[in-house]
Amino acid sequence: MCSPQESGMKALSARMLTRNRSLGPGAGPRGCGEEPAPPRRGEAAPEARKSHSPVKRRRKAQRLCVAYEDSDSEKGEKAEPLKVPVWEPQDWQQQLVNIRAMRSKKDAPVDHLGTEHCYDSSAPPKQVRRYQVLLSLMLSSQTKDQVTAGAMQRLRAQGLTVDSILQTDDATLGKLIYPVGFWRSKVKYIKQTSTILQQRYGGDIPASVAELVALPGVGPKMAHLAMAVAWGTVSGIAVDTHVHRIANRLGWTKKATKSAEETRAALEEWLPRELWHEINGLLVGFGQQTCLPVRPRCQACLNQALCPAAQGL
Repeated sequence: MCSPQESGMKALSARMLTRNRSLGPGAGPRGCGEEPAPPRRGEAAPEARKSHSPVKRRRKAQRLCVAYEDSDSEKGEKAEPLKVPVWEPQDWQQQLVNIRAMRSKKDAPVDHLGTEHCYDSSAPPKQVRRYQVLLSLMLSSQTKDQVTAGAMQRLRAQGLTVDSILQTDDATLGKLIYPVGFWRSKVKYIKQTSTILQQRYGGDIPASVAELVALPGVGPKMAHLAMAVAWGTVSGIAVDTHVHRIANRLGWTKKATKSAEETRAALEEWLPRELWHEINGLLVGFGQQTCLPVRPRCQACLNQALCPAAQGL
């Protein structure tokens, strides 16, 4: 027979058991002497889910950040092109100084009878002057300056305009320009060019090298000189037989050139643009007086010690 105290304890235990069953497995308080409920299928044990041992945090992979300087294009600025070393002839600057010194008197035929002196500077309107510049250049090919100047003087005495030339018969025009080199061909070219200028340009001359060289009897040298004298524009280096010869003698071309056009391209690759306008008249006069085609006067030349050609003469 149980004492009243034991009966009360049994009743309390029965009530707690009933409560735990109603709450489901594992609902009872932990740590009161009860076994934990077995884990459900696929569920880890409570000890696996929660460990009292310290957990090492996984370190995140660190990215190496490299700071690059913004390029000009990213800044919205135009990137400067890489400077490529340009070939230039040895001693060319001293050679040029010496040629200027030898040409200081300006007494060569080109200085008084060249294209700049063959047209009527007072002739109105301006297109007449430009036409006369072009005509003097056409006559000057393979012709000495003295002969060209004489032909231009005779033409100007007849009234040198596009209309007057077109009204002049071929025989008369031939007599006026004779004895310029290839005068018969030049009569034909002058007539053809004058017709084109009248029909397409209103009696004026074109203002571009491409249009000028498209005219009959007009070559690159004439076109560049016409741009410089008639239009006041430096479009390139005018290379004639004198410039071609002297540039090769001085070694102003990277390799020997065979034509005036090759020489022009070679010079324009390295010669500063501010010298392009000067170089034709300077070298033409030098070629007329000192650096002659045959028997050049090397003994009187200041460049004798600097000229590759002089060493072999």
